[in-house]
Amino acid sequence: MKVIPLAAESLGVRSMATYVEVGRTGILIDPGATLAPARFGLPPTEDEWEALRRANDRISAYASRSSFVFVSHYHEDHFRSDPISYAGRIVLAKDPRRMISGKQAQRGEALWKALDGQAKVERADGATRREADLELCVSPPLPHGVDGSPFGSVVALTIIDPAERERFVFASDLQGPASAVSAAYLIQQRPTLLYLSGPVSYLERDVGRDAIERAIEATGCRVIMDHHALRDARYEERFARLWETRRVVTAASYLGVDAAPLESRRNIVWAAVRKPPARVAASHARMDDRTPRRFAKGGFRD
Repeated sequence: MKVIPLAAESLGVRSMATYVEVGRTGILIDPGATLAPARFGLPPTEDEWEALRRANDRISAYASRSSFVFVSHYHEDHFRSDPISYAGRIVLAKDPRRMISGKQAQRGEALWKALDGQAKVERADGATRREADLELCVSPPLPHGVDGSPFGSVVALTIIDPAERERFVFASDLQGPASAVSAAYLIQQRPTLLYLSGPVSYLERDVGRDAIERAIEATGCRVIMDHHALRDARYEERFARLWETRRVVTAASYLGVDAAPLESRRNIVWAAVRKPPARVAASHARMDDRTPRRFAKGGFRD
């Protein structure tokens, strides 16, 4: 089994896009990438725009090699709205009418409509598929963060290679996991490798220190931890006890390259510019769908 992170916070953008290959079968997972429109009250730097261009190129390249595309939920750093990346493929996507609301529901419905006649789209929630080389198992909807989260639900994907006895679990925005329900599900899956969003420690003032600490303690197997965790400028220190185990690594470390969490360094980069840009509204501190904010080259703040 080959697991290749294509885009991530440690690679400079908001994303968890991943390509997995088992035998002759390729699976493209969560093929979205965006930038935060405002962080520290500042817009993206040129380095961030360049990282986004590279990320999108990688996602497009691996889309052409994929038989399946999986979409865990409808935040725009996790899916693309254009049909090209999905055309001619089997798409396993979060049910846009089940345990979902607001902008996510609208985006999901729009994607399914756009893919009508372009791809074979199936509701992923709780689905199981057996192919010649592998087995795909999708979770029921799990909380996007803590139990009772107002930010909707996501579905996790388990890819099983029976020949090699490998089980890769892609758990996107479970944030730790921060939910006891999500943690129990992941343990039940017995992953040999788990990829998930880490705790939202950069929003600790909003969600509370206890929620962050619970999420850290829940991470206890061989893990790629990235996404929300890497938005914290102090992520190396904040999660030191995880990195020190050597069982938990960032997507960049998994690939053997230096981490480049550009968003968390945005204020430092702009501080070095003689004339910084006009500040923009700091809307980044709430992760919801009520007031989406577009930015120069597309995408939303979530």
